[in-house]
Order: sequence, then structure tokens, then C-alpha cells
Amino acid sequence: MNDLERVLMQLRRFTAEREWGRFHDPKNLAMLLASEAGELVALLRWIPNGEADAFVRSAGNRPGVEAEAADVAIALLLFCDRAGIDLASAVEAKIAANASKYPVELSRGHARTPVR
Repeated sequence: MNDLERVLMQLRRFTAEREWGRFHDPKNLAMLLASEAGELVALLRWIPNGEADAFVRSAGNRPGVEAEAADVAIALLLFCDRAGIDLASAVEAKIAANASKYPVELSRGHARTPVR
């Protein structure tokens, strides 16, 4: 069992013990994911770009950043589990699609979509 599977088993047990499954339909979980991502964004809202790395790594901010990142991950894992999505496989497929869409020779060093 890999780390992702282990964490997913913990989440399943946690929600089952509380009988929350009936509230975890895909719509509600997608809204949960969006709201948790918003809370992570809110931590960084007014941080200048050049200071963002230091902000998320600083001892004073780290606990809050980790907690919000964990909330986002939990919401995504619950959504994928409910929707029957193998997250690791979906991510690998998306990386392959992005590699095709953004070839190194046309994408290195900038964020624009390559013109072919």
C-alpha cells in the first residue's frame, strides 16, 4: 500500500465513523475543494510574488499553510474517491498530455501556450 492509498483508507474510516458519506456527493465535495483552495489562496492574497516562497516556509506561517494544503488534499481525495477517479493515474495522464501540449523546445522559460 502506498502513502496515497494509506491516507485514503484513513479518510474513508474517518468519514464512515461519523456517517458523513451521505453529505459527500460530488457536488458538495467539489464545493468543499473550491472553498478549501480559497482558504489557501487567502493566506497568500497580499504577499508579493518575490516573498511567497519565504512566506510559506517561515516558521510562523508554516502551520497554517500546511493545514490549508492538507484541507485541499483531503477534499480532492474525497472527491476522487466518490467519483471513482484513480488520482495517481489521472495525474500521470495529465502530465503526459501537458508534455505533448507544452513541448520543452517551445515552452522553456515562459508561461505562454506554444504556437505551433
